[in-house]
Amino acid sequence: MAYAIITGASKGLGAATAKQLLSEGVNIISVSRSENEELKKQAEVDNGKYQHYTCNLGSSSEVQSVFKEMADTVFGKEKEVVYLINNAGMVDPIETAGRLDAEGTEANVNVNLLAPMIISNLFLEKVENSDARLVIANVSSGAGSRPIQGWSVYCSTKAGINMFTQTVALELENRSSKHRVFAFSPGIMDTDMQSTIRSSSKSAFNDIETFKKYKEEGMLRDAETVAGALVKVLKSNDIENGKIYQINALL
Repeated sequence: MAYAIITGASKGLGAATAKQLLSEGVNIISVSRSENEELKKQAEVDNGKYQHYTCNLGSSSEVQSVFKEMADTVFGKEKEVVYLINNAGMVDPIETAGRLDAEGTEANVNVNLLAPMIISNLFLEKVENSDARLVIANVSSGAGSRPIQGWSVYCSTKAGINMFTQTVALELENRSSKHRVFAFSPGIMDTDMQSTIRSSSKSAFNDIETFKKYKEEGMLRDAETVAGALVKVLKSNDIENGKIYQINALL
């Protein structure tokens, strides 16, 4: 029996990944502020096991409460494998340092970095009392390895999730654990995040014209294609602990 817990499963990569795993018989737990009705209907048609949790990932207290309950449920019975996919993310605030909104900066750090750290920690703790194998996938970005004007917060949180992934992997390797953790860099996709990027100002984001061109010239990958690559890594028997998998190397 396999379970997949997916944050940000209401749209984009999260929804596409949930649909593919559901079609392969994996039990899905969706986590987001709003529920994806299409995913719910697919579960009914496929007779798949599906559950939705509403959670504000920007609130660390809410994250701890919701995911503790979830972990108790998931690891309460014998499971073959549990996939934890920390997918939810936000690119705002897009602005240069000195003009950043404090509340927006806090929300970005909480959603992109703090929530995945708290959730991963909870699940690694709970899995120790279970026979399940845990596979954690942290969705990263190319922005985590290079500076981009206007994206200081986003770049920093994605660099942070990369380092968190690599450090946890080292710890797992040092104790010869069967559990795995990796990061996944999905490249540029045709999602709401890209719409947010294109709606920013030139003064805040120098590369805005380049990102508009991606859309105009059809250079954005669809979420379904990217989800297929992520699922392929998730279900592989040869996951390299701590690796940051790049979408271009998988397609």
